[in-house]
Amino acid sequence: MSGIDLTTSLESVSDSPFNKKTTDALAKLGLSTVGDLLEHYPRRYEDRRTFHQFPEGPMETAVCLHVEIIDTERKFGRKGRGSQFFEATVEAVGGDALGNRIGLRWFNQRYLHKVLLVGHRLVIYGQPKLSGRRLVIDHPDWEIIDHDIAEAEAHMGRLIPIYKATAGVNQKTLRELVWRSLSMIGDEAMPDWLPPGSAGDGQTRAAAIRAVHYPSESGEIEAARRYLALEEFTRLQMTLQQRRRERLDSGGLARPGNGELVDPFLSALPFAPTEAQRRVIREISTDLASGRPMIRLLQGDVGAGKTLVAAAAIFQALETGCDAALMAPTLILAEQHFLTFQEYCEPLGIEVRLVTSDREAGGDLPLFSGSRSGSHGSLTIGTHALLHGRGSFENGLGLVVIDEQHKFGVEQRQKLIDRGDRADLLVLTATPIPRTLTLAFYGDLDVSILDELPPGRGKLITGIRSTDQTDDAAAFLNQQLDEGRQGYLVYPLIDESDKLVASAATAEYEKWRTRLGQRRIALLTGKTSGEEKEETMSCFRDGEIDLLVSTTVIEVGVNVPNATVMLIYNAERFGLSQLHQLRGRIGRGEHKSYCVLMIPPENEEARARLQILVDTRDGFRIAEEDLRQRGPGEVLGTQQSGLPDMAFIEFLGDSLLVEQARKIASADSFDG
Repeated sequence: MSGIDLTTSLESVSDSPFNKKTTDALAKLGLSTVGDLLEHYPRRYEDRRTFHQFPEGPMETAVCLHVEIIDTERKFGRKGRGSQFFEATVEAVGGDALGNRIGLRWFNQRYLHKVLLVGHRLVIYGQPKLSGRRLVIDHPDWEIIDHDIAEAEAHMGRLIPIYKATAGVNQKTLRELVWRSLSMIGDEAMPDWLPPGSAGDGQTRAAAIRAVHYPSESGEIEAARRYLALEEFTRLQMTLQQRRRERLDSGGLARPGNGELVDPFLSALPFAPTEAQRRVIREISTDLASGRPMIRLLQGDVGAGKTLVAAAAIFQALETGCDAALMAPTLILAEQHFLTFQEYCEPLGIEVRLVTSDREAGGDLPLFSGSRSGSHGSLTIGTHALLHGRGSFENGLGLVVIDEQHKFGVEQRQKLIDRGDRADLLVLTATPIPRTLTLAFYGDLDVSILDELPPGRGKLITGIRSTDQTDDAAAFLNQQLDEGRQGYLVYPLIDESDKLVASAATAEYEKWRTRLGQRRIALLTGKTSGEEKEETMSCFRDGEIDLLVSTTVIEVGVNVPNATVMLIYNAERFGLSQLHQLRGRIGRGEHKSYCVLMIPPENEEARARLQILVDTRDGFRIAEEDLRQRGPGEVLGTQQSGLPDMAFIEFLGDSLLVEQARKIASADSFDG
């Protein structure tokens, strides 16, 4: 049976030579060897032991059918222009569907009329729906079965894997390559990578790989995927821990400070920091004074006071004479920090600068040189421009603070650290991260959590309303504006789209100008120029604008305590954590605030999903519910640069599996 190993080329196991198109397509999928192929895991399975009953009407779920083509037709738009589609009419193989037929339709795929012919037998997978009076399936997955079922073990009569494919290599080719590879490779060529007994059920790597591709029964799939997920998570933890070791081994500088800046800063605050803030300030102060490089993640819910904690860290570093940098992902957030730190730094005589891609501001505050001994460093606040050499650090960069760290990749934050002299690192996030994802993806960082909100905030009420209640919402909004408050109207799109059924800020801005008459309304989106954004936000902060019509560009970095009302349209299109971030722009002052989630009429599913936002302001509870509802892939958003792609990301919600991977990776006896 054996004779190949994981390094064997795929062409060596194929029953026919590859043409260039196949080779290029496999390369596009990252597949060149048997090892690559066997780690190209199925994305789902079709049960082809028994097919679904041939449908007689529309269905709410997709079905897998064995059909025969009895007619084909190419259809075109008016005068041969515009949309065109190919349709194949099919009936069940074996004639057990009482003469029922379905139309299979593919739009703008001209080549199919040469590929799918009358008499071909197919396996199809798709959702039947009505088009007029006809039953159709649009763009079904399909596969020609041009041989006897009994002779097609790789394709029929069993649980069949469905892979991520691409133009030039179809499911049939991938399955045949996997089938042949598994039949030719021995178990000894797929040795266990995890320590013996790790899986707890006697599973081996070879058995898991065979079962994940071609399971004998559905119960094998979960066990195989769980074993391979543990292997993947362990490798990830080893990567993170190696990164942490390298960072610690590079050495650090002790930056104990002397309280000359931190003490007067904290004493001058018009409120007392929360105990959570004091605890985290002590943790960071200990890190900075230790002489070991600080690598710390600060998590805090919306409004928990992360900026104050970051300021204390920055001032301790500046006390030692080095410079500090604070990097934010957007111009709006960078400018908000600049304004905040101007207020913090001016009484202390500390220089603060703003550096963006097109300008530098600040720099006109003198370095503190009064009667106190010693000199202090300066603070530079900037956007991605800091990664490209903008801004100078005459005293040596000693502390890097990165806000909304998930917007930056690992390599990006390292690039800024490398501009310094053994700089310490503090990364901030206002997006509460479920514990399992923190363990899985931030294992190279120490974690501090601000789990207490400062007192004195006004009450924030969240409600769910239908979009057909917009007139009532407008009346309520007018009432708030009459009382001198300000508000936000948030939309998921900038411009209207033919593909998405959702409201767009640009179009709705004009409607609101008509609806609210003399109110001062402004539009702010991702397309707004940097100069316009700055001017708009300045006017909004100064109360010269009543209402801001915007997209999620205001998700972070906007702090206007007088803004007390927010309407979020098509709220069903946002994740729970993102909605929690958006509503964090209100409720920041002493006045009662209102967040209204506007959803389409009678969308009870969305109403039920969003109810947790009505019930709680606890961002960590909301993040856990977001993880449960949407899964880790959606919650994580953009994959962190520098981390491997995850094949089994759905298991990241399993805290026991993640903990087990950390334990294995940390074991001194495990060499990997």
